[in-house]
Amino acid sequence: MTRLSEDRVIRLLASGGHSRSDVVLGIGDDGAVLAPPPGRQLVSVLDTLNEGVHFPAGMDAAAVGHRALAVNLSDLAAMGAEPAWASLSLSLPETDSKWVESFAAGFHGLADQWDVSLVGGDTVRGPLSVSVHLVGFVDPGAALTRSGALEGDLVYVTGWPGEAMAGLRVLESGGSISSPRLERRFVRPDPRVGEGLALRGLATAAIDLSDGLGTDLQRLAVASGVRISIRVEDLPVSREIADIFGAASALELTICGGDDYELAFTVPPQQEDRLLRLAEHWSCDLTRIGRAEAGEGLAFTREGQAYPVDMSRAWRHFGEQT
Repeated sequence: MTRLSEDRVIRLLASGGHSRSDVVLGIGDDGAVLAPPPGRQLVSVLDTLNEGVHFPAGMDAAAVGHRALAVNLSDLAAMGAEPAWASLSLSLPETDSKWVESFAAGFHGLADQWDVSLVGGDTVRGPLSVSVHLVGFVDPGAALTRSGALEGDLVYVTGWPGEAMAGLRVLESGGSISSPRLERRFVRPDPRVGEGLALRGLATAAIDLSDGLGTDLQRLAVASGVRISIRVEDLPVSREIADIFGAASALELTICGGDDYELAFTVPPQQEDRLLRLAEHWSCDLTRIGRAEAGEGLAFTREGQAYPVDMSRAWRHFGEQT
């Protein structure tokens, strides 16, 4: 194993990226100098991933780099923001050159896809942990938020919630279960940036699914002051999860699983046709799963009857109660 100096780690992390024209001064000084577009607002997001908490110990370094940026891109997508600049804080137990090179390749592969420039950051010695600060742009007043859903709005979700957590179970099986599709959904999530941009001026509220469909829709309902009513029979339950883990587990993972980085959002009924036309060109599936109603919180029904869901199985960062 080749151990690197801090300066060499920084050079490796910086070498794989490209620089946008609005980066006046990037990596290599005490700070970055950036030129925001005139008349636009900045959207700022930050996420931290810790080994053994947010990804399994020993996971491929390129996948760690990809995930570290993907989770932040998903936050920007939920706000309809165009990604621009990233800063990276990387804590490493040791500076293995192959690990750092692979991590940088995973990070910059996704950064290049969405025109993101790495403009600064920090490296320290410690347990493996990655923090990314990402900044994007929106027109004034155009950012999507969690608080705009109105009574009567339709609730939609992209993709197949639950597949990422099922993929983690595949990884943790030690090879006794095989599903490349589910494994990839956890290891290399696809942030719905293009879909989020398309929802500007169309969706009334949006949220990314980091902690599970049920948990995150509950947050949207609280922020908007409405009740979100979900029809269980309409949920996009992954056939692959059901085939491997059974129908009951598949439904539970769809509602309570996390790490999907899909988008859940609301749209007025009169905008549904426009939404469906746009979605014909999206890279993911789209499913209507419910409606916003008068009231508060989150409710599930099946064939018109109340359907109990045990939300205690959902992800909690600190094991707290809702």
